[in-house]
Amino acid sequence: MNKSIADRLTRLSVRLEELNQLLSSEKITADLDKYRKLTRERAEIVPVVELYQAHKQTELDIQTAREMIPDPHMRDFAEAEIVAGKEKLQKIEAELLKQLLPKDPNDERNIFLEIRAGTGGDESALFAGNLFRMYARYAERQRWQVEIISQSPSDVGGYKEIIARIIGYGAYSRLKFESGAHRVQRVPATETQGRVHTSTCTVAVIPEVDEITGVELNPAELRIDTFRASGAGGQHINKTDSAVRITHLPTGIVVECQEGRSQHKNKAQAMSVLAARILDKQMHEQQAEQAATRKSLVGSGERSERIRTYNFPQGRVTDHRINLTLYKMDQIMDGDLDELCSALMAEHQAEQLASLMEK
Repeated sequence: MNKSIADRLTRLSVRLEELNQLLSSEKITADLDKYRKLTRERAEIVPVVELYQAHKQTELDIQTAREMIPDPHMRDFAEAEIVAGKEKLQKIEAELLKQLLPKDPNDERNIFLEIRAGTGGDESALFAGNLFRMYARYAERQRWQVEIISQSPSDVGGYKEIIARIIGYGAYSRLKFESGAHRVQRVPATETQGRVHTSTCTVAVIPEVDEITGVELNPAELRIDTFRASGAGGQHINKTDSAVRITHLPTGIVVECQEGRSQHKNKAQAMSVLAARILDKQMHEQQAEQAATRKSLVGSGERSERIRTYNFPQGRVTDHRINLTLYKMDQIMDGDLDELCSALMAEHQAEQLASLMEK
């Protein structure tokens, strides 16, 4: 264990003692918000400190065993204890490093999933529909909820654009690496000569903003327009200006919502999406600065970056960031994304571990 990590663990041990004293104070119970905050902090620190204490105890056990070696009656026992102790140390250190990795504060959040057709015309829109079904089926497997915020269907099927809210614990942690350009290679239904065409769609996964710590929106910086929604919905759709379009003037971000029957609900949904997009923009600006000094193994996160290819004739899906190819097209398009998501998370964790070890 290097010195910087040992120093950090020592500081956490001291902080745990401070938290124990604070939480035992009668004054702190009067401030419920502060009490909850300190309790959460303590819950995060306890497992790390316990591992650190186990690490120190194991080192002491190894030292005790070494002191027994000169005794011929205890040598075999001592050597066996040293071997077992070193193996235990390795396991504890590996777990400690995982515990010390920086945690993404957005990992537990719900997400907004945005899919847009790119190059490829009608075929791209059809693929956007395939991708939305893939993510919806994955959400169903995870027992998450899917709520469509807005959609722009294509004339031939699929979507020019669709935005959905996925509600479920850990949705962002599992799907955050899906942002980027997804490429499909297949023979379109309209292709008479059997030629393979290449089309793309862009996917954006944005964490939902927390109501308490979310983005503050200045009404003076918003332009809100109402209009009649298009598409299915009967007379209600045709007679009322229920659809809402909000423009954030400083950034130029525009959000439309027309899925709800009431203007009030559509406005609330659009405001939620707008806040998430602004926060996402801020996050990407920060990530761009970090990427200038160190590039993540799972890519830079740029929306235009080609991250994955779906080759239907060969039945393969390739993630270009981690050079992973899976020959299970049907299962993946039916929402079986666990292997892909887990591999991307593992690579990201490996990158974080490498960075931690260099410090």
